Amino acid sequence: MNTVLFGATQGMGRSVARVLAARGDRLFLVEHRAEALALSARDLEIRGAAAPVKTAYCNLLEPETFGSALDQAQQELGKIEAVVVTAGLFASQESLEGDSALAARLLTADFLNTVLFCEEARKRLLANGGGTLCVFSSVAGERGRKPVILYGAAKAGLSRYLEGLDHKFRRKGLKTICVKPGFVKTGMTAGLKPPPFAGTPDQVAQRVVKAVERGWPEVYVPGAWQWVMRVIRNLPRFVMRRIEF
Repeated sequence: MNTVLFGATQGMGRSVARVLAARGDRLFLVEHRAEALALSARDLEIRGAAAPVKTAYCNLLEPETFGSALDQAQQELGKIEAVVVTAGLFASQESLEGDSALAARLLTADFLNTVLFCEEARKRLLANGGGTLCVFSSVAGERGRKPVILYGAAKAGLSRYLEGLDHKFRRKGLKTICVKPGFVKTGMTAGLKPPPFAGTPDQVAQRVVKAVERGWPEVYVPGAWQWVMRVIRNLPRFVMRRIEF
């Protein structure tokens, strides 16, 4: 499979890329850190990706870079069959409440600019007859929750956008997959106390690649979060006001 990955230099994105590399897929990486891109490309070639793994500059805070990065990917791959987006920003609710500039960057990156990147990817995939658009959202967008009000709001909007794409374009050949991670042990969650059902990036990657192969429109990772969030979605407001989850 010819796959473009946005955010594959760290965390869950790196693990997904390594699983795809081990299958021998042709990969193209887009990111804004040149050194991290180069190191990741070589790592993936060693792990089995069809060489060479090419890269292009793309910054989630610079939407003007989206189209050119995808054009470079298409030129190198010949045809883009899948786009996987794991790039995003995270900050604690306390930090966001205390820094309006940080809040603006996160909301812009995690909702507006992620949607704009997906639109560029959607157009190219449909022009090629279809393909897969797999995007990481979050369980934080499932319900308004005290610890993740602003981050959750951005992810809620992203999840609804991806759902709409799936409704409109699935029959035209575009398989849209919304990945909803719960607590995963990555650099993003370092220092936070993990719950009993916390996952690892490698566990997430295996489930996400299976979702891509099977075309699941929505996937919770780890899988236990599907049942956790079903309970949370059905809790009455007076309970949500009292708990800190």
